[in-house]
Amino acid sequence: MGLLSAGVGWGYGRHGQWETHLLIGFVPSYHSKSAKTTFTVKENYIPWRKTLSRQWMCEPLTGSFYLNAIFGHEFWSHQPSRYPNNYYPFSTKIRMNLSVGERITYQWPGEKKRWVRSLTAFYEIGSCDLYLIDYIPNRQVGLKDVLGLSLGIKLQIR
Repeated sequence: MGLLSAGVGWGYGRHGQWETHLLIGFVPSYHSKSAKTTFTVKENYIPWRKTLSRQWMCEPLTGSFYLNAIFGHEFWSHQPSRYPNNYYPFSTKIRMNLSVGERITYQWPGEKKRWVRSLTAFYEIGSCDLYLIDYIPNRQVGLKDVLGLSLGIKLQIR
């Protein structure tokens, strides 16, 4: 999704256990010539919530599936003709991802709510399709090679 990403989302389902997010992200140049932009469509599932106090709530388990696209001339969705047919069976532009995580939320008290409803801190541990496909048959690839940690803050407005 990028080093930083921002977007919009909405919750639905019984007690809001489903969420959909649309995110635009930024990847710094690091070792490439230029920074990159990403676009992500993310679906979250939250099976249960635990109320800790009037203002604090924990979601001890979240599951996510998301599609992420990275933009730049070096990324493609269909294999360029310069390569032999089926040389690269996957797009370099679009990745499918799975993650699990946890969240803790502070909900603003009713009398103090203006435009902010809540602030959520979260982490997710996940991987993408290409890494998982490489991991399964290759015992030299370790879990640390295919798993990534994401940290984030979600601001829910009215």
